[in-house]
Amino acid sequence: MGFTVEQDCPQCGAPIELDETDHLLRCPYCHVKSFLFTSGYLRYLLPHKVNHREIIYAPYLRFKGNVYYCAGNVVGHRVVDITHIGVPLKGIPVSLGVRPQAMKMKFVTPRTQGSFLRFSYKATDILGRAGNLSSMQASGQLFHRAYIGETLSLIYLPLYLEGDKLFDGVLNRSIAKISEAAEIIQQSTHSNLRWQVNFLATLCPRCGWNLEGERDSVVLICSNCETAWEALEGKFNRVRVSKVSGTGGSTVYLPFWKISASGKGLPLHSFADFIRLTNQPRVVRREMENQEMRFWVPAFKIRPKVFLNLSRQFTVSQHNFHPEEMIPKKNLYPVTLPQSEAVQSLKMILAGATLNKKDVLPHLPNVSFDIMDSTLVYLPFTATGHEMIQQQMRTSINKNSLEFGRRL
Repeated sequence: MGFTVEQDCPQCGAPIELDETDHLLRCPYCHVKSFLFTSGYLRYLLPHKVNHREIIYAPYLRFKGNVYYCAGNVVGHRVVDITHIGVPLKGIPVSLGVRPQAMKMKFVTPRTQGSFLRFSYKATDILGRAGNLSSMQASGQLFHRAYIGETLSLIYLPLYLEGDKLFDGVLNRSIAKISEAAEIIQQSTHSNLRWQVNFLATLCPRCGWNLEGERDSVVLICSNCETAWEALEGKFNRVRVSKVSGTGGSTVYLPFWKISASGKGLPLHSFADFIRLTNQPRVVRREMENQEMRFWVPAFKIRPKVFLNLSRQFTVSQHNFHPEEMIPKKNLYPVTLPQSEAVQSLKMILAGATLNKKDVLPHLPNVSFDIMDSTLVYLPFTATGHEMIQQQMRTSINKNSLEFGRRL
């Protein structure tokens, strides 16, 4: 379940409400669009109504996403949504529970008054606990774990001191004795100096036209010069893009990452290697030996089971779609899974496609991939009452699964 954030328009200052998954901010007053990004964690504040008190903010790591794992002979997955305290302070809640979903938060900015306790745990340790939640029912050795489509952020709980007690600034309730918390607070408190949410002007770097997308898009489209752009390290970088032409008025174009890769740690340098390695019931033809290995990954968030099934079906098929280097004019489904996270899924796709798990899964810790090329490909789907059906392969996706994925 996501949460809501209140933010002022960077152009006119009007108040805007954002969902947790939003990247593209559209002001309803001045109609200016901006792309939201930060160099580190997005940092949020839980609201308080404490007056004339020095507020001390305690950090919580927020993780929301899909955890995939390979353990024993099992390829599993789970949707995980947790917050976990990021400082060893006794008395304060280990988790924020449903408070982030129940309250409207704000971004931390250099103007935020108060002091902040340092996030003193390793994020990887907390993520490891989230991963353990997902794989706790699996038996056998854990060979691989991947976090795909995840959201990582810091949420700050307001606290204040009164006498010898530490108070929860949201509930105005005493939660700890100061004797137990004073040393940690003194050692880890620091001022907010540089944390800033940044906004990119959504203008095409090539022609200056307005870039287009939906609120949760991570790739924006320029309809003027027909280019696609992904925000990386504070600027827009061009994405190689193509489409497969569809037929019929109900065609909707869903995006997929086509990633050409060569594996290390296992013999995986061609599509023929992939067929042999995963023990597919297919005849290895001579031309497959020279065919580069291409993984097909949905470029949109969706339930983990569907994500793996789609990736496996399209990767095993290697259907020759005959794409054209152009962008569909209309009915584009938004790209909500960035290329970097699609790359993280390659081991899971290999594991999911393998028929004899015991031959491949134990080797996954030593497997890595060299990425040779990546293209965003829009494939045509026919919209029916409850499903989206891929026009060439006839693979179907339930519309409810797509809708659920927009909230992941």
